[in-house]
Amino acid sequence: MALVSPSRYCCCLCRSMMSLVGSLCKELAETVSSCRVLVVGAGGIGCELLKNLVLTGFSNIEVIDLDVIDVSNLNRQFLFQKKHVGKSKAQVAKESVLQFCPKANITAYHDSVMNPDYNVEFFRNFMLVMNALDNRAARNHVNRMCLAADIPLIESGTAGYLGQVAVIKKGVTECYECQPKPTQKTFPGCTIRNTPSEPIHCIVWAKYLYNQLFGEEDADQEVSPDTADPEAAWEPAETAARAGASNEDGDIKRVSTKTWAKSTGYDPVKLFNKLFNDDIKYLLTMDKLWKKRKAPVPLDWNEVQKLEESSDLQVESSTAGLKDQQVLDIKSCSQLFARSVETLRAQLCEKGDGAELVWDKDDPPAMDFVTSASNLRMHIFSMNMKSRFDVKSMAGNIIPAIATTNAVIAGLIVLEGLKILSGNIEQCKTIFLNKQPNPRKKLLVPCALDPPNANCYVCASRPEVTVKLNVHQTLVLSLQDKILKEKFGMVAPDVQIEDGKGTILISSEEGETEGNNSKCLSEFGIRHGSRLQADDFLQDYTLLVNVLHCEDLGKDVEFEVVGDTPDKPIEKTTEEPAKSITNGSDDGAQPSTSKAQDQDDVLIVDSDEEPSSSSTDVNMEGPNPKRKLEEGDESVRTKRMRTDPPAAQEEDDDIIALD
Repeated sequence: MALVSPSRYCCCLCRSMMSLVGSLCKELAETVSSCRVLVVGAGGIGCELLKNLVLTGFSNIEVIDLDVIDVSNLNRQFLFQKKHVGKSKAQVAKESVLQFCPKANITAYHDSVMNPDYNVEFFRNFMLVMNALDNRAARNHVNRMCLAADIPLIESGTAGYLGQVAVIKKGVTECYECQPKPTQKTFPGCTIRNTPSEPIHCIVWAKYLYNQLFGEEDADQEVSPDTADPEAAWEPAETAARAGASNEDGDIKRVSTKTWAKSTGYDPVKLFNKLFNDDIKYLLTMDKLWKKRKAPVPLDWNEVQKLEESSDLQVESSTAGLKDQQVLDIKSCSQLFARSVETLRAQLCEKGDGAELVWDKDDPPAMDFVTSASNLRMHIFSMNMKSRFDVKSMAGNIIPAIATTNAVIAGLIVLEGLKILSGNIEQCKTIFLNKQPNPRKKLLVPCALDPPNANCYVCASRPEVTVKLNVHQTLVLSLQDKILKEKFGMVAPDVQIEDGKGTILISSEEGETEGNNSKCLSEFGIRHGSRLQADDFLQDYTLLVNVLHCEDLGKDVEFEVVGDTPDKPIEKTTEEPAKSITNGSDDGAQPSTSKAQDQDDVLIVDSDEEPSSSSTDVNMEGPNPKRKLEEGDESVRTKRMRTDPPAAQEEDDDIIALD
């Protein structure tokens, strides 16, 4: 295959650009040349999009991306080379584009779009915003900022061979949050901790374990045997004698996993014996669990190290294929576990006391840890072990990225942008790229844009939701983090009770209401029928929350969104079969547990006519409901905007977490 020199390639690109610009009418060409556009994301779609924009004639572009370049990006994100690994995606993308279009005016931000510096006034500087994101939290945020600024947004996403582009315009189309999104598939805690039956259960357990040992501890991510498992129904007094757990290397005490690990100095052998021997023996004392299941088989470090190639306990390593596609044997997994623990322990020590590590599928030691720990647990519970590649795919909800899909979607984004700049937004469509031709032999299927959803809790004229919870058990901190931030996508909410006094329940001012966090809602007079007003001044967004007190919520269910106001008939929105593409993920803190095979149901469109796009995951927007700052009192004006955005988990509830 002949290689093209960089100079010749640049000449070809410039000629292509001149040809394309020449095909635009003069007025549109001038608009394209002078308008300012914002590109959010410089990954797979973002690289293709930046190239398309400059070759179309756009010369005033700003791009923002928080990520740095990883080796795994190089196979499709063509603006990056090996020498760029570890550098800012936004900055390198800018430099690469300027090599073949030096006259372009490109500004790069190595930052999170959820930073309060990028407020509504920032978004109003642009004629177009184009999303090339990989997580739902950021998508929700940009959707709201564009609504508040009244700027057209072009949303996009890819998943393998599938793709989607949609236009969002205030008051004209649905917004991104108008239609319900598929929720992340989760598993009961007792399944993860006691009775895993699928490899994904072991992978989720290993990710929980990583956080318990090296990251932020979460009571909902406990990894020790669950003695409260209702299926176990065992008598500790009668079966304690049968628990052969060692009191030397891993005394099973009801202390936090991290506390115990620190007390051992993160000794890999002691960790191994506690997690894969002592805890398993403890599980075996729960007799009832194993009456109809195959009981787990504990592993002992010393015994595993004695295994020979011919041992029955050992799974033969595959010698074919790439290294990451080989399935390690038990002894190799145990040694990989030990090495990864030592590496992560060193990283934790370097950060100092109180430091925490954040799991990242692209961090080799973190991936080594999850691969080895999950495979050891799979073996214990008699499952077929997985390669590092398979574990990474499931742990990060990765669907293999296809460069051509990104290229097609990026081209469609620009075409929709040209329609908007021409003043023909009514001609815009939601466009799907399918894996196979439909009956009319079409891969690209356009759908008519849907009008705003009158009941949308983001773009309705008066956003309002009803939340069912137990006011005597729900803490103010849970209202802030799990309901307002995680569920409703707020960044820095301020909440006041509509009690005639304007009682401030939550303030985004640091330290102002922290004393309320550990108190229950009922302590502030909140009861059945109470109303709360939640404001996010960064997003220029106000949401009214109606509280329904309920004492019979399901097990492990803290709250339930009813979806309608109390004086209206309660309607449960039925989700369409997952026809959604958003190469992004949930912003919640739960680990990814979705299965990649679900993606095949994402796009089922049989016509190339003008069907409704309301069941899609990239949704249009409607009237801006936000209360403007200037309409508030002076105390509101002086409130400092602050953000604590949730980490953009690469694990996302859309199972589509790519570019």
